[in-house]
Amino acid sequence: MRIIVYGSLRRKQGNSHWMTNAQWLGDHQIEGFALYNLGHYPGVITGEGSVYCEVYRIDASTLAELDALRTKGGEYKRQLIQTPYGSAWLYVYQRSVAGRQRILSGDWLRRDDASQA
Repeated sequence: MRIIVYGSLRRKQGNSHWMTNAQWLGDHQIEGFALYNLGHYPGVITGEGSVYCEVYRIDASTLAELDALRTKGGEYKRQLIQTPYGSAWLYVYQRSVAGRQRILSGDWLRRDDASQA
């Protein structure tokens, strides 16, 4: 199975150690989503815009660990989306983004750019 990640699970980010057993397939930009800064990590919601992501092949054990990390308390919900590498699970943020900074670049690694609103 595949997963598409956009924030702290990306390479060289704070939670990338969760992806140790994953196989990187490539980068991909998803359309129809908006990226928000939630503090130490981001959240994606359905909306206008695009988000830069990385696609990985993972096993069931890794998916279970990521589910425990991401879906606990209902903060995120998994959604299956299409990528050039096949369908992949995306964690979509489920809480309000009111008052949160939108990352206009769509790239968590560029969240501190002066171009943000």
